[in-house]
Amino acid sequence: MFSRIKYAPKNRYFSPVKDFGGILQALFAYVILCLATFLMLRMVIDYSSFRTDIHFLRFKQDYIDIPWWRASFYIHVFSSIFALAAGFTQFSSHILKHHRKVHRVVGRIYAVDILFINFPAGMVMAVYANGLWPSRAAFVILDCLWFYFTWRAVRAARQKRIPEHKEFMLRSYALTFSAITLRTWKIILLNTFHPDPLSLYMIDAWMGFVPNLILIEWLIRKKRNRKPLVTAPA
Repeated sequence: MFSRIKYAPKNRYFSPVKDFGGILQALFAYVILCLATFLMLRMVIDYSSFRTDIHFLRFKQDYIDIPWWRASFYIHVFSSIFALAAGFTQFSSHILKHHRKVHRVVGRIYAVDILFINFPAGMVMAVYANGLWPSRAAFVILDCLWFYFTWRAVRAARQKRIPEHKEFMLRSYALTFSAITLRTWKIILLNTFHPDPLSLYMIDAWMGFVPNLILIEWLIRKKRNRKPLVTAPA
């Protein structure tokens, strides 16, 4: 006997609307990424002067003369911009479909940047973070998860487990984007609740990446739950 497939009824009216909504979501994501990368690039340019009295460094005067901290800071600043910019290529279905070599090359740069450059540099900075042990614990956890998710994504790609690779890359990039959300939450908290500097550091350290992980995990599980239409026996 032949099996009969249940097809969802076609809806010609709503299909274009759904496609348009997807385009708007992608456009919004790229606008946010462009703005975030631009702001980070401006900060990197400022730090390229190697002045020690600007931006974040104004609050790190106790550590600025420690050689390994200073080296880790500049390594982190100048290399993390490449990880952030990887979002322009690594989540584009067009590039993945038509320019796979670009996807692979940028992916390798992203993995090396995090696993071998930013992980050790970030760990040094985490140990010396402002906000006492709550902030330091937050940044150590962030750095370890960043390494773990990226490593799992690389391993899954090598073993051709593409769905798993995509999920762990999303988790990894959610932590990469914490460079932006950390600063965004700082502005929001400072202007809304006016906390003292110590409390601000402790709260912001966790707010910078925990909401990112919750959101990306929700999106991953939402995508998993989209079950295909089943076949019914005749």
